[in-house]
Amino acid sequence: MATEIKLPRLGQGMESGTIVKWLKSEGDAVEKGEPLYELDTDKVTQEVEADASGVLLKIAVGEGNEAEVGKTIAVIGEAGEKVEAKKLEEKAEESKAAKVEEDEQEEGSPGAAREAERERGREPAHITEVTEIRPAAHADGRVKASPLARRIARERGLDLAQIRGTGPEGRVVAEDVERAATGAPAAPAAAPVAAEVEVKPLSSIQKTVARRMTEAWQIPVFQLFVSADMTRALEIRRRLVELSADSGVKPTISDLLTKVCAAALMGQRELNALWTEAGIELHPNANVGLAVALPEGLIVPVIRQCERLSVAEIATARADLVERARAGKLRREDLEGGTFTISNLGMFGVERFTAVLNPPQVAILAVGAVQEKPVARDGEIVVRTMMDLMLTCDHRAVNGAAGAGFLQAVQSILEEPGLAL
Repeated sequence: MATEIKLPRLGQGMESGTIVKWLKSEGDAVEKGEPLYELDTDKVTQEVEADASGVLLKIAVGEGNEAEVGKTIAVIGEAGEKVEAKKLEEKAEESKAAKVEEDEQEEGSPGAAREAERERGREPAHITEVTEIRPAAHADGRVKASPLARRIARERGLDLAQIRGTGPEGRVVAEDVERAATGAPAAPAAAPVAAEVEVKPLSSIQKTVARRMTEAWQIPVFQLFVSADMTRALEIRRRLVELSADSGVKPTISDLLTKVCAAALMGQRELNALWTEAGIELHPNANVGLAVALPEGLIVPVIRQCERLSVAEIATARADLVERARAGKLRREDLEGGTFTISNLGMFGVERFTAVLNPPQVAILAVGAVQEKPVARDGEIVVRTMMDLMLTCDHRAVNGAAGAGFLQAVQSILEEPGLAL
């Protein structure tokens, strides 16, 4: 008997996802647990495994198309088994209708409020020139539209095919449906101009970063700053690079700093923590996240139990995470479970900056460039290799003394790495 493959919910708050790529074609044999397709969610693009074994009889949602959680996206069954497309469409409509009813019942719920808020966040503050955009249709004739736009159109008896979409690639959003419902004219086509404003659609990662950074900005924080003499640390790093010549992965300053921070966190557990409404979670392991900038946005993959790893092992884990991040192959578990974050802009020549918290974590360390600077030593001015460190802490969970103690430990270990033994 055929098995309908439905879009799974891969995390709290996930309402829909976009099929990036099908790894199997219709007619191909599929084994349960075998990667079936790539799914783009608000956090990461990842492979999703098949729920059943058999033959991929039908792909109901094509590549590049968005589907709501719970919608049938494919059918797996026995070879030669027939799949009626009409029944699939009827089931999809029933699923949508059930979701509409559920949304109406929970209209006053926080989830409904968040969805409405997300749609409002798409509204442009002011548009002076708009090129005419028509709804983008899929190969099957279905119009691209957000789930909320479809719901409003159904409630008001509007045909999405007759509504001009102003979203990415002509996608119809809630604002377009509201405008059509009130009879307000669509934005007129602009007269040709010498230059046009380019609107770059936000990626799922950018939307998530924007939401989380807005949340972080509301947290009461304080910053602490120290400057560490990196002379001994650079000697250790040079020696580690020599020892790892055969492995192909050269330890970096970030790798060394990750190990140092893990050691310091074990002595200042107040900073190796997460803020929750139920209480402050103090974690026994230093799961350190490293901020990685990608063209589509900022992500923070996590290296787990860094206090138990050598610098060489941290370097290997970091190289693997960064490579998969740039290839778009990170898994959801690569981005979860972090207890502390390091953001290093030193490679760009930035001397000092303030990093924004990565909630629910309670601390983040901003790392500047390693530079030669004049400093006072024993009453004389000498040139030393220095690095600036700026710690941002959530004042609800961390007090000044704990933050200062952590920075002092990091500084001491960097200046005398033997203290970490």
